Amino acid sequence: MLNIMTTIISCFLVTLLSFSTNLNAVNNSNNNNDNKNTKAMKFELMQLPYATNALEPVISQQTVELHHGKHLNTYVTNLNKLIEGTKFENADLITIVKESDGGIFNNAGQLLNHELYFNSFTTPGQGGNGPTGALAEAINSQYGSFENFKKEFNDAGAAVFGSGWVWLAKDANGKLSIEKEPNGGNPVTKGLTPILGFDVWEHAYYLDYQNRRADHLTEIWKIINWPVVSERY
Repeated sequence: MLNIMTTIISCFLVTLLSFSTNLNAVNNSNNNNDNKNTKAMKFELMQLPYATNALEPVISQQTVELHHGKHLNTYVTNLNKLIEGTKFENADLITIVKESDGGIFNNAGQLLNHELYFNSFTTPGQGGNGPTGALAEAINSQYGSFENFKKEFNDAGAAVFGSGWVWLAKDANGKLSIEKEPNGGNPVTKGLTPILGFDVWEHAYYLDYQNRRADHLTEIWKIINWPVVSERY
């Protein structure tokens, strides 16, 4: 009788231990799944520093919402997927743009470009009349005047073939240059620091200006946030 009771107790303990082990395994699996599901994306869609209608009439609310909420969001999503499991998985954005190519470069470049672009704007009439401080001095020194600079910059932007960007950039010595970049290009790949960039992809202006890129380039100066841009020099 004692042997039977011992056997029953032993079986019960084995069953209990097995149940506890399985339960722990299930809990661990659920926790792992929760961690995967709640894992933060490396790069996130930037928050605009103004309302989506704040740039009107220069850039319409519809254009801002599509440009920021759809196009830029797609670049963010694509980049996070593409860098997973690569050497760029834990790299900062500038490093990725400088060292990558193909799809990773295209999406990283566009993310960097648009973060600079959208942060360069403010409500019409609120951003000042032009660059200030050292940037204003450098522009006047190299281009003769702010108006001369704007004309050269606009001409360069209008001359970009197809999709791309026009940039004001500086080198390590503070010398300014106007750079035309195709597609998602950025002056950082040339060892330069981007100061101001205008997007000449059609999605940036077509709803408001149709094929009149030059008109868009002329109008966009009205919404530049010069205190922000001048600080980049």
